[in-house]
Amino acid sequence: MTLYDLANPTRFLKLVKAVLPWLIVATVAALAVGLYFAFFVAPEDYQQGQTVRIMFVHVPAAQLALMCYAMMALSSIGSLVWKHPLADVSAKASAPIGAAFTFLALFSGAVWGKPMWGTFWVWDARLTSFLVLLIMYLGIIALWKAIEDPIKAAKVNAIITLVGVINVIIIKFSVEWWNTLHQPPSIIRADGPAIHSSILIPLGLMFLAFLLLFVTLHLMSMRNEIMRRRIRAMRMRAASVAPAASSSTVTKAAAAGAR
Repeated sequence: MTLYDLANPTRFLKLVKAVLPWLIVATVAALAVGLYFAFFVAPEDYQQGQTVRIMFVHVPAAQLALMCYAMMALSSIGSLVWKHPLADVSAKASAPIGAAFTFLALFSGAVWGKPMWGTFWVWDARLTSFLVLLIMYLGIIALWKAIEDPIKAAKVNAIITLVGVINVIIIKFSVEWWNTLHQPPSIIRADGPAIHSSILIPLGLMFLAFLLLFVTLHLMSMRNEIMRRRIRAMRMRAASVAPAASSSTVTKAAAAGAR
């Protein structure tokens, strides 16, 4: 089955109906296992103590915040270039989820930063660019609501989303381009991860759980958006039929009166 096979909303909804229950079960199970390893199996850090456990939420949330934006960008390309019928639906569905992950990353980072840095917030390059990411998510959500024409809204948001990729690149390389409080990449490196397996395994489990959560919420949001658009189309058709029916009734009444 290709992406264009899923261009038919009815076929897509059938697929979602089939896989969603399994995804929900997998997500709940992965979250339960990940949280157990994060809070009961992983050891304390010799410097951070119990505070290190916040990282098991913060790091995956930050990664998913960027992945959500990547999904929006790819969907925007699909909408602008290939005119895929569900691309703009995917982009619209990704925005609130991405905003939630971004907020969670910023909030958990602030909670961790207070005992470690002595403050909830610093104007660090990565923190600032992540705040910009949250503002972009909220702005895109607002634009979807403000522009009534779905086609125009999809085009405007697709362009803004693709421009915003610049900020994602800044987030990714900010720790290498500037002197920041955040450490350089310690998992995906040429010479292997710099994190001990006792910390790396819970991080991986939580990332998998958050990834499954994103896929589940994304499919649910796409399904809901398709249904909203169908209801809107039905209402518009009903509104256009009503005046025509009324006009026909008036014409018949006038003809009967003339006889």
